[in-house]
Amino acid sequence: MIVAELEVFHSRPIAPTRRVALGQRDLPVDPAPGAGGLLLAGIVAEMAPGIPADLREALYVLLEDLAAGRRIPQPRVRHRFQTDTVGLLRSSHRLVGTDGELSFDFECGRGLPVQHALAALYAAGQLPSATREPVFEALRRGLVWAQPVDQRFIAEFMGNGRGSVADLRAWNDPTSWALEILGLDSEPSRRTVLKRYRSLLRESHPDHGAEELDAASRIAELGQARDILL
Repeated sequence: MIVAELEVFHSRPIAPTRRVALGQRDLPVDPAPGAGGLLLAGIVAEMAPGIPADLREALYVLLEDLAAGRRIPQPRVRHRFQTDTVGLLRSSHRLVGTDGELSFDFECGRGLPVQHALAALYAAGQLPSATREPVFEALRRGLVWAQPVDQRFIAEFMGNGRGSVADLRAWNDPTSWALEILGLDSEPSRRTVLKRYRSLLRESHPDHGAEELDAASRIAELGQARDILL
C-alpha cells in the first residue's frame, strides 16, 4: 500500500544544464506534517550524506527561504526549478505500508542526490501555508539526520517508538484514533472515557479470556487512547 509518493523529474547527472521539476504528488499532510511530511523528510535525510558540504549549506538557505514564502530566483543550488518535464528523467519515492509496517522505497539511482533533495524542498514549498511550517521543521531534522533512513528514522520521527501503519494513523490524527480505539463518539466526557477504558481493559486482560500474546499491546493501546482523550 502506497501511503505517500513524490514523483521527481531531473536532468541527467552529466547534462550541462541541471534542472529539476515535480511530477505527481500524493503527500497527505493534514494534520501536518503527516505521511507526506514524513516522506519528504525521509528523502532529504537519505540524500543529504551524498551532497557536497557547500551544497548542503545552500540547501539549508533555500529551505529557510521556502519556509518563509520568499520569492525564489533561479537557479538555486546549481539547479533550475521548472514546470516543464520534457527531456528529463523520472524517479519516484514512496512511503509504503507492508504487513502493517512502514518503510521507504527510494528510487535514487538515476539522478544526483541534490536533485532529489531539491525536489522534496520545492514540493514542501507548494503545500498549503497552514501545513507548511511543521513539514519544514521535519525537513530541517532530515537534513542533519546523517544516519541510515530506516525503521529507526520513522520511529524517531513519529515519536514514542512508533513505526507502523496503525501508528501513523494515531500520529496523524490522535484524537480520532483514540475515539476509534475506545469506540466512543466525539467529545466524550472524562467520566465516559474512564468508564469505557476500564471496561475494555478488563476484556483485554488474559484473566478474562483474551489472548496473552496480544494482551500487552492492546492494553498499551488502550492506555495511550485514554491519555490522548484526557
